[in-house]
Amino acid sequence: MELKEKIIVVTGGASGIGRALCRRFAAEGARAVVVVDLNAAGAAEVAAEIGSVAMTADVSTEADVARVIDHTERDIGPIDLFCSNAGIAVTGGVETSDEVWQKSWDVNVMSHIYAARTLVPRMMNRGGGYLLNTASAAGLLNQIGSASYGVTKHAAVGFGEWLALTHAHQGIKVSLLCPQAVRTPMLENNESSRAASVDGLMEPAELAEVVVEGLRAERFLILPHPQVLEYMQRKTGDYDRWLRGMNRLQERLGAAKAEQGRP
Repeated sequence: MELKEKIIVVTGGASGIGRALCRRFAAEGARAVVVVDLNAAGAAEVAAEIGSVAMTADVSTEADVARVIDHTERDIGPIDLFCSNAGIAVTGGVETSDEVWQKSWDVNVMSHIYAARTLVPRMMNRGGGYLLNTASAAGLLNQIGSASYGVTKHAAVGFGEWLALTHAHQGIKVSLLCPQAVRTPMLENNESSRAASVDGLMEPAELAEVVVEGLRAERFLILPHPQVLEYMQRKTGDYDRWLRGMNRLQERLGAAKAEQGRP
């Protein structure tokens, strides 16, 4: 997919990966990049920077996602690429509250479903369209320190696979963006997300370059950290060995945290 003259929507566009995508898509000559975020001021700032449009929405609410799509297609034109990028990560294991689980499910999974529910029929009717869902390497591997993030990102991967295998012949293209650690506010403010930084941190602008390349090649898995593919192969090649290795990593990270906490 070439992005020039395309109409693109990016959720979570006020900061981090979303902001970098908005900037990069605008640089590619997109006709319009709709910057969507719960943070209205942040979305407006990014939109002003790239000369585009901002919309405020809570992606965990279907009515908000549908409103963004309806307003974009009414006021700007048919959406060519919808980037369901907004996500949340909360540290915790089995003690995580039902409220956190539900919010994680709604933002990390249902937001993708809400977008597809509204857009897929429309895209099919006009001959095709593209969905880019941010799922994280945690959706392919898992997330040390955050059960709700690891589980919901796995579900996001499963839904992306389902979309592709169900609708590819009807012109619906799907890509899953699955990075490891990226220097974003989510990483800085969430302890469990730091476990993904064992291979180093990627800058959002660098990731955006990889995304443009992946969209151009129309790859299903867009892996800014290519070693994730090797980790996947290790996981599926010997699940028990992979789990033992991940547990050892968990132990090392826990010991390091304990050491840091000592006076």
